[in-house]
Amino acid sequence: MTVIHDIMFNMQMLYSIALGVYAGVLGAQGRSISGNFWGAMFTYAILNGGILLLGILIALGGGVIKSGERNTIYFLYMAFLVVIMPGLFSLLRGRDDRNAAIAFALLALFNASVSFSMYQRELVTWVLRTP
Repeated sequence: MTVIHDIMFNMQMLYSIALGVYAGVLGAQGRSISGNFWGAMFTYAILNGGILLLGILIALGGGVIKSGERNTIYFLYMAFLVVIMPGLFSLLRGRDDRNAAIAFALLALFNASVSFSMYQRELVTWVLRTP
């Protein structure tokens, strides 16, 4: 299960970069955000929710993060990644203009950097405890 978790985490990091580039291109062209982007953004939130759920299942099964007892930090990071994109959507009240596209692009690229930071801090490599 940890291998699936790590694969999905890699996928969400690359997906976040792609989402940021997509929104950045929309903003640079002065185009409004389309329904395709909204679907991709909510897919991103659902993907992060699935990763968080897998992390919870691993932790309940006795798994700990490789760098020690830092599961709480992992869960806080993942909760942030789950709610931040829909949260920005809510804060912007569904705006779809150029400025909103740029805001989503910056946030998606920031999320990718947060995910990369989680790798650097070894918050996404799980091991099972040995009794």
